[in-house]
Amino acid sequence: MASPITHYSSYLKLNLNHAESSEIISLISRFLFFIIKMLRTHTCGELRLQHINETTTLCGWVQGVRDKGALIWIDLRDRYGITQITIEVEKTDAALIETVRSLGREYVIQVTGIVAERYSKTDKIPTGEIEIIPSQIQILNSAQTPPFTIEDETDGGDELRMKYRYLDLRRNEVRSKLQLRHQVAKATRSFLDSKEFIEVETPVLIKSTPEGARDFVVPSRMNEGQFYALPQSPQTFKQLLMVAGFDRYYQIVKCFRDEDLRADRQPEFTQIDCEMSFIEQEDILNMFEGLAKHLFSEVKGIHIDKLPRITYKEAIENYGSDKPDTRFDMKFKYLKGNGNDLVGGKNFGVFDSAEGVLAINAKGCASYTRKQLDELTEWVKDSKRGMGGLIYMRCENGTYKSSVDKFYSPEDLKHWATLCDATDGDLVLVLSGKISKVQKALGDLRLLMGERIGLRDKNIFSPLWVIDFPLLEFNEEDGRYYAMHHPFTSPKPEDIALLETDPGKVRANAYDMVINGVEIGGGSIRIHNKDLQSRMFDLLGFSKEEAQNQFGFLMNAFEFGAPPHGGLAFGFDRLCSMFGGSESIRDYIAFPKNNSGRDVMIDAPSFIDAKQLKELGLK
Repeated sequence: MASPITHYSSYLKLNLNHAESSEIISLISRFLFFIIKMLRTHTCGELRLQHINETTTLCGWVQGVRDKGALIWIDLRDRYGITQITIEVEKTDAALIETVRSLGREYVIQVTGIVAERYSKTDKIPTGEIEIIPSQIQILNSAQTPPFTIEDETDGGDELRMKYRYLDLRRNEVRSKLQLRHQVAKATRSFLDSKEFIEVETPVLIKSTPEGARDFVVPSRMNEGQFYALPQSPQTFKQLLMVAGFDRYYQIVKCFRDEDLRADRQPEFTQIDCEMSFIEQEDILNMFEGLAKHLFSEVKGIHIDKLPRITYKEAIENYGSDKPDTRFDMKFKYLKGNGNDLVGGKNFGVFDSAEGVLAINAKGCASYTRKQLDELTEWVKDSKRGMGGLIYMRCENGTYKSSVDKFYSPEDLKHWATLCDATDGDLVLVLSGKISKVQKALGDLRLLMGERIGLRDKNIFSPLWVIDFPLLEFNEEDGRYYAMHHPFTSPKPEDIALLETDPGKVRANAYDMVINGVEIGGGSIRIHNKDLQSRMFDLLGFSKEEAQNQFGFLMNAFEFGAPPHGGLAFGFDRLCSMFGGSESIRDYIAFPKNNSGRDVMIDAPSFIDAKQLKELGLK
C-alpha cells in the first residue's frame, strides 16, 4: 500500500507549482514523523539523573516482572538498554495494577511516567541510577513465552536459537555483534570515500566458471537448459570497471560459494571488494594498510604500526603456514634441512631417512607429564597430520633428557637446545619426515602449544602482509597446474620468462593480509595484457575455444585500452568476528546458515513444486 506521503505528493504535484508542493510535502513529512515519534519520547538506554522529574514515554519489551506484593518492578528493554519501572501497589490505580500483573515476558508495552532517582542504584546498567514511576501502561502486543530466556546467559542451544533467530537477535550479546558490524562498514565507507573510491554494484546473476570453488547455479526460465551462477566474487566485473576508466572502485558485496562449512565459512558471505588503476603492488599495500589502521583506530581504538612483510617462502619455512599467527614467536628450527644437520650419523633410522627434522621450543612446558606427551604424540599421528611419531627433549636443571637418549648424547642434545634457544623449564618438540609434510604438521602443533601456553590472546592483534606467493600449484592427480589465487593474477615481471621453462618457480604479484593466523584479505596485481592472459590460460590447460567461451568478454575488453590495475578483497565477516573476539563468523551475520548450509528459521533450502520445475525446464 502506498504511504500517505505518496498520495499527498501525487496530488500536490498535479495542483501546485514545484516550490509550493515541495514545501507542503516537507511540512506533512515532519508532522507525520512527529506523530510517529510520540509513541515514545526516550529510549530505554537514555535516561539519567539529569532527567529527574521529567515526564517520559518509553516503549519496549518486558525483560521480566518481579512482584513482591507491595512493590512490582518491570525491566523494560529495547535496542538501547534497560530501564526499571517501579510500581508501589498502594499508591497506584487498581486498573494499572491489573494491567501490570497480566504482563508476561516479551510483551510489547508503552509506559508513561515520571523519572525518579532510584533508591537502590546499580552500576550494572547505564540507567541504574533512575527508575520510572508509571501513570499509564498500555499493552501494544502480547507475546507467547519464548522458547529460551532472552538474556546474555541464555538457556537456548545453537539450533533452537537459530530456529528463533529473530528472538536471539533481541539479546544484547548478539545485537552488539551486529552493531559492531555496522561500525566496521561505516568506517570502511568513510575511509574509501575519502580516498576517491566509487561504490558500484555488480551483477548477482553471472556466468559459471569451472575454476575455484563450486558455484551456486540458478536455472533460467527464459533460456531453457541454461543457468546463471551466483558470484564467488565480482572479480571480472571490477576489472572491467578499470577498463571503463572508473580508476578506484569498491563494494561491500555478497558472494557465494558452494563448499563445506566451518566456523569461518558460510555459503553466502560478504567482502570489502576493491580495485585501483595505474598502480603497482606497493600502492595497493600502502592504501589497504591504511584502511586496516583506520578500522583498528575507529572500531577498536587501537593504534597499529606499519605492518611487517614476509614472503610466502619465509612463512612456510618459519611457521608452516601462509597465514602465520605472529602474536608469539616459536619459529621452526631445522635440526636437519635448510643447510643444517645436527642429527645425522647417530644410527637413528627415523632421522637418518628423513628429508627434514624440525623442532619448536614450547617454553615452560618441561613439566609436561608422560600422559600429556602421549596425547600430543597421538594428536600428530592422526589422519589430518599423519606423522609417524613425536620426539621430545626436556631442559631441566641444566640437563637435557629426551625420548631418544639411546642415540644422542647430552652434548648432542645441548646442540639441539642451543639451536632452539631452549633453557631450563622448556620442552623441545621434534617431528621428522618429508619437509613439506612436517612443516604443515608442526605448524598445527605450534598453534596448539601456543593456545595451551596462553600466547594466543584475542585482545592482542598482530597483522602482517604475506607476499610473493607462487603463481601456480601443481596437482599430481590431474597432472596440471592450477592458479594459486585466480587466473587473472599477474606474475612478477622478472619471472615471466619462467612461464615457459619452469612454471612452478614463477612468483605471483599477490599479497595477503593476515591477522592472528587468519587470512583477512588478499589480492593481486592483475594481468592487463591480452597476450599474457592468453599464455596464462594455455598454462592452466584451457583450449583456445574454452578460454574464449568462458572469458572472451574480458580478453576482448583488454583490446580497448586496459590500464595497469590491481586490487584486494577483505573478508568482511572474518574481520568483524576478529574485532569481536570470536572464532565464528556466524555470530556477526543477522540470519546465518547452520553447519549443514540450512536456514532452520525459514526452512531453506526447500523443494519447489512440479509447476515451477516444469517452467524451468527441469522436469
